[in-house]
Amino acid sequence: MATTRTANTHWEGNLLEGKGQVALSSSNIGTYDVSWPARAEQPGGKTSPEELIAAAHSSCYSMAFSHGLAGKGYTVETVDTQADVTFQPGEGITGIVLTVKAKVPGLSEADFQAAAEDAKKNCPVSQALAGVKNITLDAALLA
Repeated sequence: MATTRTANTHWEGNLLEGKGQVALSSSNIGTYDVSWPARAEQPGGKTSPEELIAAAHSSCYSMAFSHGLAGKGYTVETVDTQADVTFQPGEGITGIVLTVKAKVPGLSEADFQAAAEDAKKNCPVSQALAGVKNITLDAALLA
């Protein structure tokens, strides 16, 4: 069954001095201020498209990783994923670094690394971001 999720943004003014709000409309869990300085300088209590992409990527990756290992008979105790999205004004998103740490009893290091790479490749958000030239992964299996 397909699902559609919706966010809405209202923007006022030009790019550099303007401001806006993005609403997570499907879940109705919040409206967040956005601005150019939050993107290109310091967040200052506001979010940016890149931070929202990082949230989407880290959560999707964690789900894909857990699902892939469950399909192979493993139980993931914990998985913590950080996504760092780099935005370069004038160039766009130039890179994403995924850092994952997970505790998976009985999983070898080699199988862990293979599962981590598979999740990176098959996570729907990774696939949607295929235009980003540099998406890297740093995966650590915890004891």
